[in-house]
Amino acid sequence: MKRTLIQNAIIVNEGRTVPGSVVIEDEKIAEILVGEEKASAPCDEIIDATGCYLLPGAIDEHVHFRDPGLTHKADIITESRAAAAGGVTSIMDMPNTNPQTTTLEALDEKFALLSEKSAVNYSCYFGATNNNYTQFAKLDKHRVCGVKLFMGSSTGNMLVDRMASLRNIFGGTDLLIAAHCEDQGIIKENTDKFKKEYGEDVPLSLHPLLRSEEACYRSSELAVQLARETNARLHIMHISTAKELSLFSNAPLSQKRITAEACVSHLLFTEEDYRTLGARIKCNPAIKTAKDRKALQEAVNSGLIDAIATDHAPHLLSEKEGGALKAMSGMPMIQFSLASMLELVDKGVFTIEKVVEKMAHAPAQMYEIQNRGFIRKGYQADLVLVRPDSNWTVTADCILSKCKWSPLEGHTFNWKVEKTFANGHLLYNNGKIDENYRGQELRFR
Repeated sequence: MKRTLIQNAIIVNEGRTVPGSVVIEDEKIAEILVGEEKASAPCDEIIDATGCYLLPGAIDEHVHFRDPGLTHKADIITESRAAAAGGVTSIMDMPNTNPQTTTLEALDEKFALLSEKSAVNYSCYFGATNNNYTQFAKLDKHRVCGVKLFMGSSTGNMLVDRMASLRNIFGGTDLLIAAHCEDQGIIKENTDKFKKEYGEDVPLSLHPLLRSEEACYRSSELAVQLARETNARLHIMHISTAKELSLFSNAPLSQKRITAEACVSHLLFTEEDYRTLGARIKCNPAIKTAKDRKALQEAVNSGLIDAIATDHAPHLLSEKEGGALKAMSGMPMIQFSLASMLELVDKGVFTIEKVVEKMAHAPAQMYEIQNRGFIRKGYQADLVLVRPDSNWTVTADCILSKCKWSPLEGHTFNWKVEKTFANGHLLYNNGKIDENYRGQELRFR
C-alpha cells in the first residue's frame, strides 16, 4: 500500500492555518501532522510543499459541462481537466443539455458519461419541468445531488413558470432544490420596452436592466416563500443583487434550510466591465453594479452567502457575438476560480480560511457529501497545493476548456495551482494532467 507524504506545507482547514504535513494512504488522508510531527511509518513518496498552502480540493456545485449534445463548445473530458487544473476536485453538473436530464433514462445516461469521461469526482442534478415532479420519488438520494429548478429561462429553456407546478416541485421532494431565480414576466416587460427603443438586439450594456434587480428579487422572494411553506431544502444559485440578501439568514449553516450561492463572476466583475470585456462577461443573472458586488463580497464574510461556485458555462466566441438579446449567456470560469478568490484574499476582501470554507467545506456540508471537503483523517484525499507569489498570466494556450477563451485572458495572477490530488491520486502536476485518471461518483448521506 503506497504512502505519500506531503510535507512542509501550510495547511488551511476548518478555520485554522498551521504549518504541517499530510500522509496519503489508499486514497485517503491517513495522518495530519502539525508542525514538526513525524509520520508514524516510512513513506514511499515525499512531496516537498515548502512555501505552498495545502487546501481541501474545491467542490464546484454549479457547472455546465455541455455533455451530452452540446459538445461542440465543451465536454466532460475537457472541462473536468480544466477543473483539475484550477484546484477543483468535485463537480455537480447541470441538466440543461441535449437531451435534458429530466427523465430517469437521461439521468442514467449522464452518470454513465461522467463515469467514462470525468477526471474529477462528480454528480449531477435532475432537472425539474412543469410536469415531471412525479419522478422525484424514484431518484436515488445517495447519487443525485439535487433537483435543478429554472424559475427564469436561460440556456436550454427549462423554465418552470406554472404556480401549480412550482408548488408540486417544492412539496414533492426532500432533495435539495437548486433554483435559478429570475422573474420572466418582468424580464419580458423590460425586453419589450427596450426593443421599442433600440430594435431587435438591445445594447449589451443594458443587459443588467433587462434582467433587473427587481426580476431577481421577485423570483428569489417567491422561491423562499414556497420553501418556507413546504419546509423544502432550497439553495438559490448565483445571487447577483444586494436586495436579494435580505431574504437570507446568517445563522450557522447546519441550522439552515434555505441557503445562497455567489458565483465567482459576480464577485469579480461589475457592469463597468462590459466596456472592455463585452459579451465575454454576459451571464444570467446579469453582472450588476459595484454596489451589488461589494454587498455580495460582504455577504460571503457575514454568512448570508453560504457557498462560492462558478456557474461554469462555456460557449464558442462566435456564439457570444451580438448584444443583450443575441449573445449567448455564460462564461468558462472553473480553471481560474480558486486563483481568482485567492487574489481577493491578497486584496483583503476575504481571508484564505473563508475561501476554503465557501469553496470546499460549505458545499460538502450543504449537500451532505460523504467524506470530502475537509482535511480530516479517513476522508478522501482531495487536496490542492497552491503557491503564492508565483506570477503567471492567462493566455489562450493555457486554457483547457474546449472553447479556448476566458474573460480573464491577459490577467496576471499571483497565486498558482501547482498540484491537485483526487482520491490521493496526483491528477494535476504543474501544468500536466494525468489523462488516464477518472474521478469517483460522489455519495450523499
